[in-house]
Amino acid sequence: MSRELSIGYSPCPNDTFIFYGLMHGRIPLQRVRFSPPVLDDVETLNRLALAGRLDVTKLSFHALGHVLDTYTMLNSGAALGRGCGPLLVTRAGKEREDPTEWKIAVPGAFTTAALLLKLFLPDHCRTEVMRFDTIMDAVADGRVDGGVIIHESRFTYHNYGLTCVQDLGQWWETDTGLPIPLGCIAARSSLDPQEINEIEQAVSDSVQWAHAHPEQCSAYIKKFARELDDQVIAGHIGLYVNDFSVQLGHEGRAAVEELLRRGREAGAFPGMAGAGS
Repeated sequence: MSRELSIGYSPCPNDTFIFYGLMHGRIPLQRVRFSPPVLDDVETLNRLALAGRLDVTKLSFHALGHVLDTYTMLNSGAALGRGCGPLLVTRAGKEREDPTEWKIAVPGAFTTAALLLKLFLPDHCRTEVMRFDTIMDAVADGRVDGGVIIHESRFTYHNYGLTCVQDLGQWWETDTGLPIPLGCIAARSSLDPQEINEIEQAVSDSVQWAHAHPEQCSAYIKKFARELDDQVIAGHIGLYVNDFSVQLGHEGRAAVEELLRRGREAGAFPGMAGAGS
């Protein structure tokens, strides 16, 4: 008999695209089955993982560095690539100022966006945590000086009169030569290894199924998407769902290891201040 597991992922188009097939019976499972999914923003999922609440979940790679003793990263389902990193934005006219003095909104303390800001501006210390979909309004109306935006916001920030100060993914790629690791799917380490293997393969199969049947995923994606424009949704999926989502591979794993190494050196993880690789 299969075992029921809890699962969580974000309502963003890349995740609903990836998980449509798996959550709608298109991908056969033998050892496990899933309860109705928890769909919430990635920072909420990060905190649920920190509390050990979910068996399988989407995680920021930053959060992964905090739960390596309880969760195992899967080789499938990752959001990782080139030209897809978070953006540091501000109001037009402020881009010439020194951002180290700014109050900058981040979409969660455990998001990869927050870690990238720490690595890019190591002397900056004035951050304010906000839900990702409130940051552009906060920057536009002056509640904060800048914001690190993720997800569909990279396609729409111009509509808020904002300008990009730094593409943090581009900075990462230039500095490391590696793709930018944003988020992954992780399973509780205490699961049976055969269960973890089945989940990993099922997520990979679900990505490939969605690419083969995108029209069947459309209504489900739009049910949860913040931006309903077809071009924005297609651009979002095209940017964040790629070969790394099917299989992380050597280059993908190298990128994750480098991000975690730099995070340890920057003291981003408990008890890791000044630690090396």
